[in-house]
Formats: sequence, structure tokens, C-alpha cells
Amino acid sequence: MSRYSSSASVARATVPVLLLAALAGCSVPGGDSDSADAKEGPSFTVAAAGDVLIHPQLTEQGRKDAAAGGKDAKAAGEKIDFRPLMAGVKPVISKADLAICHFEPVAGKPNGPFEGFPDFTVPPQITTALKDVGYDTCSTASNHTLDHGASGVRRTLDALDEAGLKHTGSARDSAEAAKPLIMDVKGVKVAQLSYAFGFNGREVPADKPWLTNQTDFKRIAAAEKAARKAGAEVVILSIHWGREHHPDPSNGQLKLARKLARETGINLVIGHHAHVVQPMEKIGSTWIAYGLGNQVARHDVPSGLTEEGVIGWFEFHKRGDTWDVDARYVPTLLTIPPDADAAGAQEADAAVVKDHRLVDLAGALQNGEDLPAAERARYRMAFQRTQGTLLNRGAVQDGLRPLKDLPE
Repeated sequence: MSRYSSSASVARATVPVLLLAALAGCSVPGGDSDSADAKEGPSFTVAAAGDVLIHPQLTEQGRKDAAAGGKDAKAAGEKIDFRPLMAGVKPVISKADLAICHFEPVAGKPNGPFEGFPDFTVPPQITTALKDVGYDTCSTASNHTLDHGASGVRRTLDALDEAGLKHTGSARDSAEAAKPLIMDVKGVKVAQLSYAFGFNGREVPADKPWLTNQTDFKRIAAAEKAARKAGAEVVILSIHWGREHHPDPSNGQLKLARKLARETGINLVIGHHAHVVQPMEKIGSTWIAYGLGNQVARHDVPSGLTEEGVIGWFEFHKRGDTWDVDARYVPTLLTIPPDADAAGAQEADAAVVKDHRLVDLAGALQNGEDLPAAERARYRMAFQRTQGTLLNRGAVQDGLRPLKDLPE
């Protein structure tokens, strides 16, 4: 069920206060009408995660899961099922009032053909899995948006539409591009913008300048103003920027982040593209998540860091005429089974990790009494490394903390 209302969707039930307090590890507001909480205005939560990039190994995992398993998949005659791959983050994503994904590749036809790097064409079944775990909307401006030109953009947006996911960052025509994406989230009008630094050497066609959004401060500022004019009370920017595989934000990211925070009214910036986690930082009243790493991807040469990601969890509270944002985080990990061809079939058969699976690390450790010691150690290391990266620009002083702590 969708968690926001629009002309094409059903209003979402609000998150129970007790559950949200338990997730966040904070106290439950009392019933006293004179309490600070009673005087506050509207509030809502946002979950935002890193790059969704389906490499061939993940497509094979989807085929394996469709063949092996779910009676639902078999009943629907599905040949590729990504829901088991993504299921580990559903308890977090589905609890947010608004959940934002970053859809990086181009969607193909259900039966292929599919391609990996450098020009991605991925199974559109990933969109239904994203919807199933609780995502509401996806940014689509990335360096791969134009991998297959205008037809690729159209297929991608058609697949997202069919899955029931909103989208912004690319468009099928000028009218679609000109209309801001504004969603009703618990009675609050929330806009999402999406921009990318470039398109792997491809130029936006001169006769289709609306096809996708290329990063330019003036364009972003104008888009925010247009969203406000259309009624948006909160504006969130998804931005594809930075240097791949660098945990530290680039000088360009730092400079643009400060300009966005100081010279626009954008309330939250969520970054993508590095494929590794980068820090979070609060500039004035604006949280910047420089890079959320990979939500799900399987690079040909996994680095350890490329399997680690983070879900940003942001709690918006209106106090007076301003929106305050509290930031939390949920470290994640994509488990990767050994390559039978490289490691030998006997080792693969004996391996602890049998499948590609996306894991909420704290949740898995809290409920993982049966986890083997090696997996438990890997999960703790990934959580702590992600945490260290997120905090290395001083965000702990601004209250950044995990949504769920590691168990003792």
C-alpha cells in the first residue's frame, strides 16, 4: 500500500508513534497537552537509499529465486524475481512515510536481452521488487540515464509507472519534464528533484532538452522555486555527483553542497554515484548525505566497500514556520556467494553465503542468534566502517545516530 496520497494513489496510514519511537530508540511523547510535542506542527519520515544498479550476477540471482521458490512467483509465471534479494530492507523501508530510491540503469523488456556495464539494460522486474519493499518514488537522473537514448528513458519510466512508483529526473516529453513531482505525505506537500553531473560523454539531445536533468546550480535553484510555486512545502534533492569509489566527498561536492544549503531553500540533499558510502554533514539547517553507497549492486570486482550501503532515515518536524530535520542511518550489506568457477565447486557448496541478499546489519545481528561467527564478524565490521565514514565530517555533533544500535 502506498504511504502518500495523490490523484493516482491511496492515502497511507501513518506510522504508529510507539513503533517509530522503538525504531529510533527515543522516548514516546506523553499525553500532556502542554508538552513540546503537542505544540509541534506536522511531521513525517523519509527513508532514502543508495544506487540500484542491477549487474548480470543479480539478474542470475533473480532467475534462481524465481525458479526455486516462491509460489507467488510461480503462480504469476515469473522468470525473474528480485523480491528475495531485496526483502532484508523491507522492515525499514516500509515504515517510512516516504521512501525514495535511486534508479540508476535503463529498464529493458521483461525477457531481455539484458546488458551490464557500460551500457545497462536491466530486467524491469526490479521495479516491482522496489515497490514491494516499500519504495514510493525514484530519482532517475544518473550517468547511465542516456545509455540507450530516448527509447531507454521511455522504457524505464514506463516500467516505474507500471510498478506504481513515482519518478523524477528524466522525462518522456516536455510537459512531463516541466511538471514538478509533488507528493502528499501525511498532509504535507513534498517535492523531489533529481539531477546528474553528466551522462558518460553523451550529450542531452538538442531537440529533446527535457529528456533528463543535468546538474547546474541555476537550474536546480529554479526547479526548487517552481516546486514551491506549485505548492511544495518541503523540497528534497536527489543528486548524482562526486567520484566513484572515493569515500571522501570531492571539492566539487563540498562547494556545491554549501551553495545549495546557503542559497536555496532545499530541505535535504541525498547523494549518489560513488558506489561507496560517503559522510553526512549538516550545513546550517540542511542535511547533506554526500553518498549513500549502493543499495543493491554487484560489481565485477567487489571491493568490500561496494557491497556496503546506508539507508538515510530523516524525521521532518515543523516547528513554527520552519522544518527541522533529525537524521538517522541504517547500514546495509549485500552478501555475495563465492564464484564457483573461481573458487571451486566444493568451496562454493560449503560456503556460508549461498545467495545475493540485501541485509539490514543491525536488524540481522539483533535477530541473528544462529548467524555463523564469520558472518556476525563481517556484519559488525561493515556497520562500524559505515558508521565511521558517515561521522567523519562531525555529524555526531548535530545528532546523527543509528536508527538501531548494534547489539552488545
